[in-house]
Amino acid sequence: MLGEQRFESETIEIERDAFLTRLVRELSGVLQDVVGLDETRGFISVVGAHMGDAFNAIYRRAVGKRQLDREEVADAMVDLKRRIDGDFHVIAQNDDEILLGNRRCPFGEAVEGRPSLCMMTSNVFGRIAAENLGYARVDVEEAFATGQPRCLVRVSLQMQKVGDGPPSGREYFQTQSGDHP
Repeated sequence: MLGEQRFESETIEIERDAFLTRLVRELSGVLQDVVGLDETRGFISVVGAHMGDAFNAIYRRAVGKRQLDREEVADAMVDLKRRIDGDFHVIAQNDDEILLGNRRCPFGEAVEGRPSLCMMTSNVFGRIAAENLGYARVDVEEAFATGQPRCLVRVSLQMQKVGDGPPSGREYFQTQSGDHP
């Protein structure tokens, strides 16, 4: 019949969050297959940078400050991931680095085989840290996406010394003056 909802009373496992997660998984998979892993990481990095800037502004406004200190940066990273159903926690932090662990990926099982999605974490964390503390180098040392049982993310806050070899991870530099909450 016209206008009748044929499937409305059926139990069908489709909901918004699962749909969006599947969409991101499929998009990253198609990109990885078509342009390769490195280029896909590049595309996701651009999106992550925009999201990192937006989240940074949200956390600055929340505390009414123009810049977050190191502890607030670490707290913002953990809080952000908690709000999107991740389970990040600070393992250690000092003036040189913030080391974070994760027991649950916000992408869930959809992240398996999609290491390019780790660029979202790298860029969001890198942008928040660099914009508030001047510099960050993010290294995703372990990841669910590569089959490991947890994520381990090292956010270095000091540049490597010349002669220490090429920097591990991805570097981020402050681009904003920090004069707007």
